[in-house]
Amino acid sequence: METIKSLYKYPIAMLVDDNTLDNFINKKVIEGNAFAEKIYINTSGKSALEFLQNINITKDMAGILMPDVIFVDLNMPDMDGFQFIEDFESMIKKTINTCKIVILTSSINPQDKSRSLGFKNEILFLSKPLMSEKLKFI
Repeated sequence: METIKSLYKYPIAMLVDDNTLDNFINKKVIEGNAFAEKIYINTSGKSALEFLQNINITKDMAGILMPDVIFVDLNMPDMDGFQFIEDFESMIKKTINTCKIVILTSSINPQDKSRSLGFKNEILFLSKPLMSEKLKFI
């Protein structure tokens, strides 16, 4: 039996950014480039973690519903992008599913890029705005 190759690079992507306009634009870029078939959008790190924890509870569904790529902004209220990544890495230890983390930020602080290198998972650091050319590297 032949398998049908997906038109999309990834099944699921997630956007974590408190700026709804950025989320809208990023979603359109992802859709327009057939980057991900499904896109989850969260406007805070806390809500994104709750969502991911709920997916992770059902181990048989985690492999189907967990995003393959998470784009996270650094500068968000309540929980910044670095705290989100730290908490996500702690949570993900309990599951076999791993996903790519992409920091998508307007920050020009070189310390932010240096700090992104300190995580156990490889983190891609991109500057906003998200564009078609940048998706090729993910």
